Amino acid sequence: MDIRTDGTPGVTADGDIAWSPSAERVANARIGEFIDWLQATGRSKVASYQSLWEWSVTRPDDFWASVKDFFGVQMTGVGPVLATREMPFAEWFPGRRLNYVDTVLSHATSSRPAIIDDSEPGGPGPRTVSWTELARQVSALSNWLRDRGVGEGDCVVGYLPNIAEAVVAFLATASVGATWSCCGQDYQPEAVVDRLGQLEPVVLVTADGFRFGGREVDRLAALSALQAGMPTLREVLVVDRLHPGRSVPPGTTPWVEAVNGDGPAMTPAQVRFDHPLWVLFSSGTTGKPKGFIHGHGGIVLEHLKALALHLDLGPSDTYLWYTSPSWMVWNSLVSGLLVGATIVCYDGSPSYPTEDALWALAARHRVTVLGTSPAYLQACARAGRSPGTDHDLSRLRTLGATGSVVPAELYSWVADHVGRDVPLASVTGGTDVVSGFAGFVPILPVRAGQITAAYLGVALDSWDADGLGVRDAVGELVVTQPMPSMPTRFWNDGDGTRYRESYFETYPGVWRHGDWITITERNTVIVHGRSDSTLNRNGIRIGTADIYRVVEELPEVAEALVIGAEQQNGEYWMPLFVALADHADLDDALRERIVGRIREAVSSRVVPDDVIAVRAIPHTRTGKKLEVPVKRILQGDEVSAVAEARSIDDPSLLEAFASYAATRAAHSAVPGA
Repeated sequence: MDIRTDGTPGVTADGDIAWSPSAERVANARIGEFIDWLQATGRSKVASYQSLWEWSVTRPDDFWASVKDFFGVQMTGVGPVLATREMPFAEWFPGRRLNYVDTVLSHATSSRPAIIDDSEPGGPGPRTVSWTELARQVSALSNWLRDRGVGEGDCVVGYLPNIAEAVVAFLATASVGATWSCCGQDYQPEAVVDRLGQLEPVVLVTADGFRFGGREVDRLAALSALQAGMPTLREVLVVDRLHPGRSVPPGTTPWVEAVNGDGPAMTPAQVRFDHPLWVLFSSGTTGKPKGFIHGHGGIVLEHLKALALHLDLGPSDTYLWYTSPSWMVWNSLVSGLLVGATIVCYDGSPSYPTEDALWALAARHRVTVLGTSPAYLQACARAGRSPGTDHDLSRLRTLGATGSVVPAELYSWVADHVGRDVPLASVTGGTDVVSGFAGFVPILPVRAGQITAAYLGVALDSWDADGLGVRDAVGELVVTQPMPSMPTRFWNDGDGTRYRESYFETYPGVWRHGDWITITERNTVIVHGRSDSTLNRNGIRIGTADIYRVVEELPEVAEALVIGAEQQNGEYWMPLFVALADHADLDDALRERIVGRIREAVSSRVVPDDVIAVRAIPHTRTGKKLEVPVKRILQGDEVSAVAEARSIDDPSLLEAFASYAATRAAHSAVPGA
């Protein structure tokens, strides 16, 4: 069964094959071309994905050198591929120099667009940036930066929507050897300063505002707060996104002046392999957000591998992944330029003016690879949408999904309502490595509710508490060999203490990511949720994602949050909070349906103690449910001690949980209650 067009969820068994590649697809896959090249050049005799993966993690020197040569990445200098393997601080390609921008602009002779920029109705409408124009604008802005003394050791930051100017600003920054970081304009100024202010930036690129859900949000009023919070700024560039031609504030420069200047053609600065390319930030729900520094070379190689060999992207593709510049997926979207693809930047909501706005966007621009969130796919299914019928998606080849676990039943919904030959490519990864640990493999079948395989070059394993590998059982997600896109360091973490504590304390020398996973006998991967929010009732551990996947199937439930909270009296309290769909009521009948689904589809041992309706579920601004902060609130901690309001989509939601916890505690204190 599928999720029917009336929005009623059906059932698809985990592990069922949801999609298999055709012979033509296998023959044309870029990963197959890579295997043939390895054999022809005598580098390896691998002939299957499993043997290729095993070679990639047991011979990482040979694998990553082969990725560099296969894609023609230009580097100067000499030196080993992997001089130091010990994590953290493995040393990749010492003595080599390159620049991310060189690989991007190696495609500058393409006749296809480099960027398509689009917005909601009422916005500037679609526009294209050719490869020639992209190179010209990057060169002009690079010269503008250099004329103002910006170079290696400096940071340039953005407060921008997902627009073409953000891409140009990043590439120009990288080309002069400076370091880039960006926040989307959905962040309030205080949250921006919490992140970007740490970097002591010298240049800010901002837009006058953005559009979302039919509203215009002006951000020029935020500029004074940003300047006050970042006193190291020497220059501010303003993009007139909302009102073309409007005057910019005194002391700032219009974007068009910086990119229209003449000057010598830009030659990207050749920097060390590990030279800082960008800084990405953790969600920052407690304390200052951590800044992850990633190097030019590691990102070039990792993204070429992930996008070309796994997502099967190339110069003939149009690539759209719905995202914000605050999220690492934006960085991956921009890296579509590394493989010569046309990327689509979109400023707006995926559900405005109708729920299927993202599908309409994909059809309008003849997108071949589209990425979104499982939540968006579920919303379309519940609304009875059939994108493949309502829109011309004949060019769509792959549908990606990340950000949370993909429920098994969505695979059949995609087949029935998007396209029978469109695989649902689920990926699990993280901002920390700006890539995936496991995901789609275009020459292997896709199984419902499971991620296809560990990524090439990722020595993925599942370990128990003693550091022993487990199969077909829940364990900690670990990576036992270094990846070139792992952070070179954290910002303001001179001796690496915070980095070690974050990933290498549980298993010394091995990356522990903090997710519970199962690696099956087929080498597929099932993600169960964060290990720091795992449910553990009577010694039975289960990931929260296993609860969400069945509860959120119900049409009455918009979203759920389950918490396992140890109490001071030694009891274990496991409430389930549900945000209801429009016109739904949490009556006894619905409670019974929710409990029944958990009992039948997960286990009778994890039936919640209480089912409680809430206005909405709180998230980080990158969409992660705030499980651990809510757990701590329910255990009696103050809201201010568990979460930074600026990092939350709706801080008032945590106050509601605090009120509930206080009421419950007061009731429990009453004798006989």
